[in-house]
Amino acid sequence: QVQLVESGGGLVQPGESLRLSCAASGGIFIFSIYTMAWYRQAPGKQRELVATITSTGFTIYADSVKGRFTISRDNAKNTVYLQMNSLKPEDTAVYYCRGPTDAYWGQGTQVTVSV
Repeated sequence: QVQLVESGGGLVQPGESLRLSCAASGGIFIFSIYTMAWYRQAPGKQRELVATITSTGFTIYADSVKGRFTISRDNAKNTVYLQMNSLKPEDTAVYYCRGPTDAYWGQGTQVTVSV
């Protein structure tokens, strides 16, 4: 069975950076051919798309993170990353990695941006 495991969350101050990782393992999962995505869910809010990356490296970002966040992937390591710079308090949320369908979600990693 395929597992997506996120890591890299934590507590930072506004303006600081974090890099999240999502590693895929197990099952039959040809990571390199799939679009991967990062979502986030803040308390009391719906889960929202943050960024996606296709198998060829094409990326899409939510307007709220454009210019600050960068999604990337390392197919040799079956891992997708989210580099988050210039973090703001409104970026506080649980960040989830998603595979090609709703059958593939990670457990989430908490990101808190606070003074």
